[in-house]
Amino acid sequence: MARTVYVNGEYLPETEAKVSIFDRGFLFADGVYEVTSVLDGKLIDFAGHAKRLQRSLDELQMANPVTEDELLGIHRELVRLNDIDEGLIYLQITRGAADRDFAFPKDPVPTIVLFTQAKPGLAQNPMAKTGMKVISIEDQRWGRRDIKTVQLLYPSLGKMMAKAAGADDAWMVEDGHVTEGTSNNAYIVKGNTIITRHLGTEILHGITRVAVLRFAREAQMTVEERPFTVDEAKAADEAFITSASSFVMPVVEMDGAPIGTGKPGHVTARLREIYLDEMRRAAI
Repeated sequence: MARTVYVNGEYLPETEAKVSIFDRGFLFADGVYEVTSVLDGKLIDFAGHAKRLQRSLDELQMANPVTEDELLGIHRELVRLNDIDEGLIYLQITRGAADRDFAFPKDPVPTIVLFTQAKPGLAQNPMAKTGMKVISIEDQRWGRRDIKTVQLLYPSLGKMMAKAAGADDAWMVEDGHVTEGTSNNAYIVKGNTIITRHLGTEILHGITRVAVLRFAREAQMTVEERPFTVDEAKAADEAFITSASSFVMPVVEMDGAPIGTGKPGHVTARLREIYLDEMRRAAI
């Protein structure tokens, strides 16, 4: 059956959903997005995603066509209409349609689109037991990576580079230091210390990152927010990523070299367990 999607105030079969060919998201990647996980039919950390969405819109001087309460209602209705137990909800807001011009239109009407992706077994991803492999690539993205824009061409190319190398993902490197993965934040573990890049314009301010670091500190783990090098990553005891769709996922190999024992470590496993338990309890 076709999914029901949301486009500019209407719930429609996906086969009937349309946006203008003049939409600036299509012509200029002039838009932002969020992805919210669904577990047990409930939304994971919706408030965090809504807050980051508003920040991205503000940074691009873009209007938000819905209130947070309206957005929550749309998310819940899509979960209901598509009978999503485990999966994802993708949200995109663009500046809207206007004749092609690099200058913004004076009073644009934003375009808002949401759709679901059913992902049965999302929380039981077998990679959590085996770990993932990454390669290092040069970070060639634009400078404002803290804004969650739809400019995803280079991360997409990075995923394909990793696939061609027999790996699962790529960690991007700038000035010798890891910034982040193609669609996730990156971490290494040395002893009982978790190291991840500090917040700035160089990385996305991950919603899962916020929760995981809070849970780590509550579990008496030490957290260092600073850049780390590729060599540090290869010499680490453990490594992992976080994202809305993978939660906490171990990284066991980088550029063909094993990290630690080459198997998922206990710190990563414990953080994944804590995160899933706590977020399921807090889901709405």
